[in-house]
Amino acid sequence: MASYKSFVKKADSLYDAKKYEESATAYQKAFDAVGGGAYPYDRYNAACSFALSGDTAKALFHLFSLAKHSKIKYKNYNHITTDPDLKSLYINKRWKKLIELVKANKDEAEKDLDRPLVAILDSIYIEDQKYRRELGEIEEKYGFSSKEVSNHWKLIEEKDSINLIKVKKILDERGWLGPKVVGAQGNSTLFLVIQHSDLETQLKYLPMMRDAVEKGNANASSLALLEDRVALRQGKRQIYGSQVRRDSETKEFFVLPLIEPEKVNERRAKVGLGSIEEYIQNWGMTWDVERHKERTKKFESEKEVR
Repeated sequence: MASYKSFVKKADSLYDAKKYEESATAYQKAFDAVGGGAYPYDRYNAACSFALSGDTAKALFHLFSLAKHSKIKYKNYNHITTDPDLKSLYINKRWKKLIELVKANKDEAEKDLDRPLVAILDSIYIEDQKYRRELGEIEEKYGFSSKEVSNHWKLIEEKDSINLIKVKKILDERGWLGPKVVGAQGNSTLFLVIQHSDLETQLKYLPMMRDAVEKGNANASSLALLEDRVALRQGKRQIYGSQVRRDSETKEFFVLPLIEPEKVNERRAKVGLGSIEEYIQNWGMTWDVERHKERTKKFESEKEVR
């Protein structure tokens, strides 16, 4: 298992470096190290690397493995159909069969749900995620501080405001509905829209989400992200280290102020979040407690001056 993890870590790094063929090879070595097995998340990411490297056959092999697996039955239809990493697969004749299978898995898993409401939340989820996924490509093409990026953020904010009206109506009329009623993705959509809303709205629905976590109708890990965002917006330090910012001058990412950074992994583990070390690798960062403390002092002193 140690070699599996090391190969996956290498594969993730190579993906971030846009070395997709090497990333795909590293993923394959990880799977071979455990007799061809893989965690679903890693297998999906491997498919992305294979697709981006031009190996359509292996990309589809891993995606079909997820969709056909008797226990997994991959069902995240909205994600797989909007993931830009998989665009090269669209022209392959097997892509349609794959998507039909994923859709069938989704329909089977949601057969007892409030389907009209699931459909509403599905459309909201697509609107919430679609434009955010396009952001990275626009930033890379035009620059982090470009007019194009600024205009795209305005579009995201416009979509967010429309989504929020719909979600507030659901929450006010029916409360924070759990996966048994709206499915895992529908449940996640409620969180995403509130997470992307203004502070006043977040404060209004934070107690409702806390109660939902207690009743098993929301994820503790999602609540942790909302708690962090609210704390920072109130001028406090975050608890779980989920909120990251990019320095406008150096363009480097950093973790926003955090209480007792030495104990952050203890707190993260309690709510089902992975380690801070693994989490911030998504932004190419390495965790260093002392460096974080220095960066926090600098950030908070600059904020006082402003």
